Amino acid sequence: MYNPLTISVIIVYFICLIVSIITIVHIFHHKIFGTVLNSVLNILAVFIIGIIYSTLSIFSIIIYQSEYVNVLLWKLSIILGFLALEIVLIVSYFMIEYKKIPFFPLLSYTILLGFLIGSLFFLDSIQIIHKSSASSPYFVSDTSDINFIFHPLTGLITIIFITSFLINLLYVGIILFFKSREPRVIIGFSINAIILWIPLILYMLYIIFQLPVFRELHIIFIMINSIVLCLTLIKRPEMFQVLTNKVYVLNIYHKSGILLYSYKFEKEGILTDSVIWGNILIGINHILSEFIDSRDKIDMLETKKAKIIVNYNNEYGFAVLVISNQKNEILVNLMENFTNEFKDRYKNELMEIQDLNKIIDVSDFKDTKEIIEENFKIYL
Repeated sequence: MYNPLTISVIIVYFICLIVSIITIVHIFHHKIFGTVLNSVLNILAVFIIGIIYSTLSIFSIIIYQSEYVNVLLWKLSIILGFLALEIVLIVSYFMIEYKKIPFFPLLSYTILLGFLIGSLFFLDSIQIIHKSSASSPYFVSDTSDINFIFHPLTGLITIIFITSFLINLLYVGIILFFKSREPRVIIGFSINAIILWIPLILYMLYIIFQLPVFRELHIIFIMINSIVLCLTLIKRPEMFQVLTNKVYVLNIYHKSGILLYSYKFEKEGILTDSVIWGNILIGINHILSEFIDSRDKIDMLETKKAKIIVNYNNEYGFAVLVISNQKNEILVNLMENFTNEFKDRYKNELMEIQDLNKIIDVSDFKDTKEIIEENFKIYL
């Protein structure tokens, strides 16, 4: 008869499997993470943790086939599980600044992962103890009948790896707490981080004390973490975009240099710190009027505190200018989408003012706010 902990592991596994598949399909069909790279990384994290890691872990303790096969499944779960942790860490660093990963943490993780994989090649790196005398293969009714004993060196490397990951996750959380544009999102990140801490600490306890109950609890909590991650990816995808990226203002200029529309994202901030910004923006509209019809275009201007990013539309003679604290692919894609939607909505109005002698009525573009708030909602 199956014990309650074994039944719990199996039930949570099937829930995790179903939710993970639904999430992967959802990400494939919705462009919700700004870039292809972000989507791929999140799909890999869900696929490895929610499907591969959980399946390997479950099969290594629920179905006994042979010492070699069960130990191999457990070793593979360790390698893929730690690979998934690296992906999670990369996604976490991308939340601070897109495609910016501190060199030392990535190097140290790669070295530790190499050491770990190397140690697992030794026959005695992980040994299995099974209490049942039944002929294999057979279903294990009590998962405590199967236990994995770590070699001290393999166990030490694993613990160092997990500890380093937890420290870096804490570091990312602290940075986001002080720099995030959306404090409410930090609550969600903290909840996910705490849920992830629990199974990793349980895994270290399992290595140290070799008690199967810690292993089973680890598997249950890591699958719960995967389920929470999946639900967050579906419900709050903005959590996994660059949380420290701030947009201060968006301006739309006609090729004549006239400002068609302006939208401020922050009432207080960098633009209110100095009157110099007023003169800068006045100068920019003259610069853009010269470059809109030119082959050689300025796509970014940089100051000490901000970056001025420009997206041109030559066909209709206007440019979209965004002032932000950093330029990244997510923001550029949003600007491109916004530019296309603005063009599609106001193509008639824009065609009418192609003649530079035509008087421009900027009130024709008063509903631009709706398009801005729809495309740049993660910055509001």
